[in-house]
Amino acid sequence: MRYAFLTIVAGLLGAVTTTLYGPESASFDAEEVSGIEYAILDYVEGIYDVQPERIERSVSKDLVKYGYWRESAEEEYRGMPMNYEQLHGLATNWNKDNRQEITDESPKKIEVLDVLDKTGTAKLTAMWGIDYFQLEKVDDERWMIRHVLWQAHP
Repeated sequence: MRYAFLTIVAGLLGAVTTTLYGPESASFDAEEVSGIEYAILDYVEGIYDVQPERIERSVSKDLVKYGYWRESAEEEYRGMPMNYEQLHGLATNWNKDNRQEITDESPKKIEVLDVLDKTGTAKLTAMWGIDYFQLEKVDDERWMIRHVLWQAHP
């Protein structure tokens, strides 16, 4: 009886949450989603394929990026800040010798989480970990990455 009551309460709370905040799978404008995905694809493929010009095209010069990584599961995470110039340098050098063996199977899953008229958020699953993005629409036409918070795979 107690389980049934809790199930009903949970269902009602879920319905109220959906009503107040909208469904989890919100419907965003396809063109805006595509613009955000394009910017993030430039970011990940710019690094994977050693194409810093794609970083120039998709990342704000005012970028603020911060990440957590570690050499092994036994070590503590280290924090690492990065600005635009450092990201550009990373894209220029990270896989210059194809040490990472990037293939068509290398992860680059993009999930657009929210889209407004000037801002958007998204998540990228890549070879190095998970990146969360805040993007801005500049000149009312192009999406640019402004902030990135990332973590290496646990």
